[in-house]
This record gives sequence, C-alpha cells and structure tokens, in this order.
Amino acid sequence: VQLVESGGGLVQAGGSLRLSCVASGRTFSTLSMGWFRQAPGKERELVAACTWSGTCTLYEDSVKGRFTISRNNAKDTVYLQMKSLKLEDTAVYFCVAARSVATMLAGAGSWGQGTQVNVSS
Repeated sequence: VQLVESGGGLVQAGGSLRLSCVASGRTFSTLSMGWFRQAPGKERELVAACTWSGTCTLYEDSVKGRFTISRNNAKDTVYLQMKSLKLEDTAVYFCVAARSVATMLAGAGSWGQGTQVNVSS
C-alpha cells in the first residue's frame, strides 16, 4: 500500500488544519487507517484510527473534542481534521494502513512519509 499525506504546515495556536492521506495499491475499504504522531524527543503515539468497517476512534485523550478522523472510501482517503490546535500538537503526523488497529500498534502495516505540523504561539 502506498500512502501520500498532505495538509501539514504552520498554524497559530487555536487554528485548524486538515490532514489527508490517499491510499493506493489495495482495496481501500479493506484497510484500517490511522494517524500517528511523533513530537521531538517523544515516542510515537496513535492519535486516531478508523477500522475497515468504518468505526472511527480517537485514542489520544488530549485531542478529544478537537480532532476528528474520517474516511471516504470513494476517494481512498482518510482525513484528520484538527481544530483548536495547541503548541503540544506540534509533531510529524504519519498515516498508516493496516489490517487492524492492533496491527498498527505493533508497528506493522504501511506507513506514509509523514507530514509536519507546527503550531506557533
């Protein structure tokens, strides 16, 4: 599976960004899709994921109420809508495609190259 992420950039605190990830190489509707992030000096963490069956979940407590993950199977795309961004959201965000969320958490699956999100004060 090939993944192409877009939508990162520099935004002021309180602003919004929408990340997109287009997948190719496998039937998108059979893939669970997720977004991880890694901030400097910190471990990579799972932010949100949608299973192949369409159940979408936010896993990182700090983003609940601010981020939304969604998928559009017709466009082979998963999105991460980020609102009310905070300085601590600064990180490289990675799109992941896998058979399941458990597979992603194990570090397996297909990973995008990452897109940088910088939140400034």
